[in-house]
Amino acid sequence: MNCLLDGRPAEALPLDDRGVSYGDALFETLRVVGGRAEAWSDHMARLSRGATRLGLPAPDVEALAADAAALFADGGDGILRLWWSRGSGGRGYRPPEPATPRRMACRFPAAERPAAVATVRRCTTRLARQPLLAGLKHANRLEQVLARAEWDDPAIHEGLVCDTDGVLVEAVQSNLFWVREGVLETPDLSESGVAGIIRNRLLTLAEAGGLITRVVRQPPAALAGASEAFLTNSVFHLWPIARFEGLEWPAPGPVARELADQLSNDLEQRP
Repeated sequence: MNCLLDGRPAEALPLDDRGVSYGDALFETLRVVGGRAEAWSDHMARLSRGATRLGLPAPDVEALAADAAALFADGGDGILRLWWSRGSGGRGYRPPEPATPRRMACRFPAAERPAAVATVRRCTTRLARQPLLAGLKHANRLEQVLARAEWDDPAIHEGLVCDTDGVLVEAVQSNLFWVREGVLETPDLSESGVAGIIRNRLLTLAEAGGLITRVVRQPPAALAGASEAFLTNSVFHLWPIARFEGLEWPAPGPVARELADQLSNDLEQRP
């Protein structure tokens, strides 16, 4: 791992950073291919929206771009993690005024899916319903930590997570899609979960291609009527699901296969 803190080489954040103390920060995870960060404009737009909602200073997009360019000056592949926090603050929850934001950029080795198709489980950890934080990539990830700690079987690749009403929201580190009666469905994220960059792009591509899409609030039982299912995130893009709680699907199914091809072209052509 190679990191820059406010543009300078660093190995750690200051102990009084509010992102460390309270999760008072946002982050973005981007796949980098040939030195180019995929979907950069989408990630910066989500980061800016998150800062507005949390009352953080607006991200310095030019400085973040310079950090990314410096970390990947060799034109290599990898994972870029960007961090934007409210900065340092004393004890107590009250945000400092004015805030002095802090940025961090880290380079990690490229990552691949551990298997061509995914086997997923249902997590018992539930996600809180909080519209103020819904959709954001904020730094408080304790729910995901607890959910991921539920299993250590390497044959299980992901876990599906519901909210406190028992409604599907997402997987631990990815978004969820399934096809039911010819309609592409994905969980509603207006009250919890992360609105993934690849999720949003796939919905746009599907609708442009004439596929009916639907954002739904459904329990896991809805997957019994699905003809195929898959996961998405910015690192592995699209990951077909083969098995979930006794259900088995063709992986990849025809919709996943078509959307994966469209997504690959879209990420190459649209920064």
